[in-house]
Amino acid sequence: MSNKDIVILGGTGFVGRHLIARLCGDGHRVTVLSRNADAHYARYLPPGAQRVTADVHDGAALAHAFAGADAVINLVGILNEQGHSGQGFRRAHSELSYLVVSACREAGVKRLLQMSALNAGRGQSHYLHTRGEAETVVKASHLDWTIFQPSVIFGADDGLLTRFRELLRFAPVLPLARAEAKFAPVYINDVVEAFVRALDNPATARQVYELYGPEVISLKKLVRQIAQAMGWRRWVIPLPDALGWVQATIAEWIPGKPFSRDNFRSLGTDSVGGIDGLHRLGITPTPLSVRMQALLGRADSRQKRLNRYRRQTA
Repeated sequence: MSNKDIVILGGTGFVGRHLIARLCGDGHRVTVLSRNADAHYARYLPPGAQRVTADVHDGAALAHAFAGADAVINLVGILNEQGHSGQGFRRAHSELSYLVVSACREAGVKRLLQMSALNAGRGQSHYLHTRGEAETVVKASHLDWTIFQPSVIFGADDGLLTRFRELLRFAPVLPLARAEAKFAPVYINDVVEAFVRALDNPATARQVYELYGPEVISLKKLVRQIAQAMGWRRWVIPLPDALGWVQATIAEWIPGKPFSRDNFRSLGTDSVGGIDGLHRLGITPTPLSVRMQALLGRADSRQKRLNRYRRQTA
């Protein structure tokens, strides 16, 4: 694989951090575009990566940043927005994708790897609808694009296992909306491997890859397995949809907006795939059950270290 100059949008997120580390480890030169000028983040970038402050919603700034790049990777995505109109999702997904495609064309960059979501364009949520709009924009371009549609992604310090572990830590009883929603969780390392393999393979151009794991699990069962793995006795209570909607409405007022009505709508469409993109890329998927205990133990150890540090500095 030849070393490339790669520009990444959304590189400060969960997938971005893992992908940047892998790309730099493989010898690629990575530029991470971020509106955040925090030098603290830049110190933790691996050798071979640099952070450039830029407004990713400024088309001219994007074209300038893309100049000379061999490929652009768009990882930008949000799970919630301010308000309820869908405009926040449109701005982050479809409108930004239009700007990225236009900037690639202006800068002469042909290769674009685009993060999307399983079931993009389906269901009732603004999230899935605007993911589908973004795919339409990318597919209509004349770029050598590749689109990835992952199910929910798990891994070290993720927003899945770690989040529910923390909820269960303090909640002996957990009412759960859309408890029967189904997922095929995909391991972060497998997602990263998919991006890496596609990057230098011309056969992946103008292809869409569904990324999902080998195990299908309901939300209810997943949460119960997390509690069991931690050795906690917890009651997970599935809520009827009417009460689940109320829960989502209330949760929107909690700082950080951990759950929303749009999340509730997204859960109405099972996040399971039909055509195995990992298999198409020659990747053997990692089962969640194989990694769960180790990942939860690692997260718990990290939390214990943080708690110990807080006590020492108090």
